[in-house]
Amino acid sequence: MKLTVEAQEFPIEGGFTISRGTRTHAKVVVATVSEGDVVGRGECVPYPRYGESVEGVAADIEKMANAVSGGLTPQALQQLMPAGAARCALDSALWDFTAKKQGTTVAQLLGIAPLKSVTTAFTISVGTPEKMAADAAKAAHRPLLKVKLAGDGDVDRITAVRAVAPNSRLIVDANEAWTEANLEANMRACFEAGVGLVEQPLPADNDAILGDVEHLIPICADESLHTSKDLEHLRGRYSAVNIKMDKTGGLTEAMILARKAKEMDFVVMVGCMLGTSLGMAPAFHVAQEATFVDLDGPLLLSKDRDPGFTFDGSIMMPPPPALWG
Repeated sequence: MKLTVEAQEFPIEGGFTISRGTRTHAKVVVATVSEGDVVGRGECVPYPRYGESVEGVAADIEKMANAVSGGLTPQALQQLMPAGAARCALDSALWDFTAKKQGTTVAQLLGIAPLKSVTTAFTISVGTPEKMAADAAKAAHRPLLKVKLAGDGDVDRITAVRAVAPNSRLIVDANEAWTEANLEANMRACFEAGVGLVEQPLPADNDAILGDVEHLIPICADESLHTSKDLEHLRGRYSAVNIKMDKTGGLTEAMILARKAKEMDFVVMVGCMLGTSLGMAPAFHVAQEATFVDLDGPLLLSKDRDPGFTFDGSIMMPPPPALWG
C-alpha cells in the first residue's frame, strides 16, 4: 500500500462568509492510498479555528506513510492519530480502499446498504439584512435553509430572511459569535421566526450558561463537539450535536459518535466544512439516520469534482461509485 498527499483548491461561487471572515476558495487536502489498480481517496478541510493549516495537515498525513505501507486499517488508525482533519482524510481513504479491494461498498461494510437520498440544508452567508434577504429570496424554493449569523444585528438578519422565505425550514449558525448580552434577544428572534435549530451560539469555552437558560429552540453543539468523548460534557447545555468528519477524524469515529449521541437522546445533525463531493461522501453515510443534514458544500462551489454528487434541488442522491465508497 502506497500513500500520496495533495493540496487542492476549488473556487466558491460568490464567496462564503461566516462570523470569522470570508473565503473565495475551498482549500482541501486529499490522501490517496493505492495498491496496484486499487485506489482509495479521502478529503479533509484544514480549519484554522482548530489550529490547522493545509501545510501542517498534509505533513501529518505524510508521516503515516510507513504505517500505510504496513497495511494500516481504519480501526488501527484511531490509535495512531488524534481526531482532526488529517486523520479524516486518511480514514476516508482507507475506507474507500478497503471497499474497493474487497469488491464491495462502504455502505455494505457498515451494514447500511442500500443508501437512500437525503435532503440537505442550503447555506445563506452572513451579511447585511438586505444582502441576506436577497440571497434567501433566490433560495426560498429550498425546503431547508441554514442561516449564518454574527452576533449583534442578528435580530434584523433573521427577520429579513424569514420574510422572504416563509415556507422554508430554518436553522441558524452563529459560529460562537453570540454573547451573554445578546443571547436572549437573538434566541427570542429565532423563536419568533420559527427557527428549528440554533447552532453553537456561544464560544465553546464559554457555553456553560446554556445549561441555565431557557431553550426556546433546540441548541446544537458544533465547535463544542469533536468526538464521542465530548457527549457527557454537553448534557444539559445542548440537545443536538453537529457531526462533521473533519472534527471526528473521519468516518470511523463519526459512526461511533452518531450511535452514542442517539443513545443519549441527542438530536443528530451531520454537517460539513466547505469542501467538495469527495469530502461529503463519507458524511453521507452518517447522514442516513440524521434528523438534520447540512452537506451543501458542492452546491456552494463554482466547480466541483467530476463525478460528484447529483442534486435534485436540495435532494442529494447517493454518491457514484467512481467518486467514493
